[in-house]
Amino acid sequence: MRSSLGLLHGLKCSFKSVGQIPYAGALTRSKVLQNARCYSVSHLSVQERIEQKRKAALTGGGQLRIAAQHKRGKLTARERLELLLDPDSFVEYDMFVEHRCSDFGMEADHNKYPGDSVVTGQGRINGRLVYVFSQDFTVFGGSLSGAHAQKICKIMDQAMMVGAPVIGLNGSACGWDDTSYLFITGPDVVKSVTNEDVTQEELGGAKTHTTVSGVAHRAFENDIDALLNLRNFFNFLPLSNKDPAPVTECHDPRDRPVPGLDTIVPFESTKAYDMLDIVHGVLDEREFFEIMPNYAKNIVVGFARMNGRTVGIVGNQPKVASGCLDINSSVKGARFVRFCDAFNIPIITFVDVPGFLPGTAQEYGGIIRHGAKLLYAFAEATVPKITVITRKAYGGAYDVMSSKHLRGDVNYAWPSAEVAVMGAKGAVQIIFRGKENQAEAEAEYVEKFANPFPAAVRGFVDDIIQPSTTRKRICRDLEVLASKKQTNPWKKHANIPL
Repeated sequence: MRSSLGLLHGLKCSFKSVGQIPYAGALTRSKVLQNARCYSVSHLSVQERIEQKRKAALTGGGQLRIAAQHKRGKLTARERLELLLDPDSFVEYDMFVEHRCSDFGMEADHNKYPGDSVVTGQGRINGRLVYVFSQDFTVFGGSLSGAHAQKICKIMDQAMMVGAPVIGLNGSACGWDDTSYLFITGPDVVKSVTNEDVTQEELGGAKTHTTVSGVAHRAFENDIDALLNLRNFFNFLPLSNKDPAPVTECHDPRDRPVPGLDTIVPFESTKAYDMLDIVHGVLDEREFFEIMPNYAKNIVVGFARMNGRTVGIVGNQPKVASGCLDINSSVKGARFVRFCDAFNIPIITFVDVPGFLPGTAQEYGGIIRHGAKLLYAFAEATVPKITVITRKAYGGAYDVMSSKHLRGDVNYAWPSAEVAVMGAKGAVQIIFRGKENQAEAEAEYVEKFANPFPAAVRGFVDDIIQPSTTRKRICRDLEVLASKKQTNPWKKHANIPL
């Protein structure tokens, strides 16, 4: 009955517009009625098809596959976007796009899904624009088709045009423990080529890539944990490389003293302490979003705020390998420094480094080449760079860690700082080899060089500061350096030692 009434209404509308039909020869009354009927039926059909397609797009691969996704503890592509973005802010693109594959029976209607295997569009995170794509595992396992790729490229092009970031949620989302895998070839191919027996988790699981390979930056327990952390991470970043680092309202006093820092460095230079205690102490509300926390733990990197300003933090970690730089930590640090420089984020560096890690494994692995990456990254960075030497700053490793020689803007030393070619014991063993009274010579070396004065008198540090005033000093310097403008000599492209 509903369709009949609609048809009659459509016929009435069509009769009213008969006079507007372009003349194309003699038109009989029956021909006019036929045209009117086709017009109205087609109109209804399109409206119904639109609603059907929308409904099909919203259910992806169907309720059974959605239920299977939930049973594995995972959200669907659309549920992830709903959690990631601000409520009611998502605007979807290309909901009706379908794949165009015609091989192996793929052209059949039951093998076509509106939107294909990815959901794309734009939305807001805390009111800030972001473009997104979320691969739908319920449709062909979220695999890539030409239409799928076209949808992603469309939002990337538009994001570039308006200066907004793109967030992609791939297959199993942001890398969860024991549920997501990433590898070039799977265990079966590995077995056939190298005869190695390895599981998916061992080959490309979250633990492998966050602790061994460094391919993934963080792992999370589940979808919700990952997406909420992603929202938090997004708040630290500018929308594009043309925007300044974000500044938010700060309720933590910029001149707040941190008295605990005055006693945090042990009197014995061989005793370890946690660099994160220093980092947390000086930051706004002690909030630190660490990047790659389980990989190359001898260096700490991450994002924070100082007096509301986003900053990048780099620090040697004395608790792991005495804070020595090695291949992995150099690459980790270099990648982070270059990211900050690319997106106008000031860099604050905390230094306690006794040198580069010695040994044949490091030498054979190319520590000279990889260590130079970190040196290059700090040297080419033109964002504000503030450095605080907390204890050891020895040899080439001192030079690498955003020293004044690498265009550091403000370089401080704590009273516990030791800026020298190497530690007293090692230096004395070389200088006074085979001679008596080495203990006396070591004490003399410590008196002369194991303190911040040699660096201060040469201008390698700008001031020797009381540790408890570190936050106040950094916040003040960031305000001064906010208008910093520095450029590098023109070149076709940089030539970092890859």
